[in-house]
Amino acid sequence: MKFTLEPAAAINAVTARGPGEVHVRERVFTASVILTAQHAIDDWPPRAAGELTVAHLEAVLALAPEIVVLGTGERQVFPDPVLFAHLARRGVGFEVMDSGAACRTYNVLLSEGRNVALALII
Repeated sequence: MKFTLEPAAAINAVTARGPGEVHVRERVFTASVILTAQHAIDDWPPRAAGELTVAHLEAVLALAPEIVVLGTGERQVFPDPVLFAHLARRGVGFEVMDSGAACRTYNVLLSEGRNVALALII
């Protein structure tokens, strides 16, 4: 599914997503990834929402986002509530969605100039 026609050259917008992959600019990611407007951290360890730990979120928090959008695959799967509390204590918003919705939401927030991170489990 194509999301944007021509993303800004310096912004890591999601241009397409399908089962097992996400396209960002000229790159195709086939493993879990963290994206912000300026950063791409590939091969992020979790492969399922149930594997996600506070330690995994530290890689996201190191990028200092105001909101984290978590894409959990083809279906929305909520991770451990401890993770929500951890992000709330840090003052960071946390939204969990299926990966298609997460990519679209991330792109909208990017277009609004928001400091957003997409944590995408692939």
